[in-house]
Amino acid sequence: MNSQPIRILVVDDHPLLRDGIAALIEGQDDMQLVAQASSGRDGIEQYRTHAPDITLMDLQMPDQNGIDAIVAIRRTSPDARIIVLTTYSGDVQVTSAIEAGARAYLLKNLLHKELLDTIRAVHAGRKTMSPSLAVELAEHAGDDSLTLREIDVLRLIAAGHANKEIAAQLTISEETVKSRVKNILAKLRANDRTHAAMIGVKRGIIGL
Repeated sequence: MNSQPIRILVVDDHPLLRDGIAALIEGQDDMQLVAQASSGRDGIEQYRTHAPDITLMDLQMPDQNGIDAIVAIRRTSPDARIIVLTTYSGDVQVTSAIEAGARAYLLKNLLHKELLDTIRAVHAGRKTMSPSLAVELAEHAGDDSLTLREIDVLRLIAAGHANKEIAAQLTISEETVKSRVKNILAKLRANDRTHAAMIGVKRGIIGL
């Protein structure tokens, strides 16, 4: 039996959350917090310095987001075991994190309930996610994805711009904007523009 503790790096820009995780880990004989980072870029450096067994990675951080940090870490360490911690339950963000190479996806409001078991599961080679996230993924499985151009339009809709303003900003015709709005509403099964923006934020297609 391996008596070495699981060496953990936590990457999150909220000090209180890092402190909470540190307190949870401190009470475990089989875990050791070896480093902390407050940004994606710092997280990459700390990973290279400490080579932890498990990395806990926030998604929304200054200077470099969690997805990009995961990609950068796995470029040089393909076997890196990374658990995403986030307040966002959108299926698009979950899918992006999994595609980037995350082994688990955990909502921050469930940390006290699920974090320690998730760390042990991922360290043992398993993949896992909160049940509510699995439901969210299943609900949208097979949905048509928005194109990058449609996402640009949706982002401007969410910012409150009318079609004419969107056309000017994207240097396309107003008819093209109308066509893309129609596609967006259909793909998201939205009732109107406001509803589409709300769905986009909820699913992680666009940020706030």
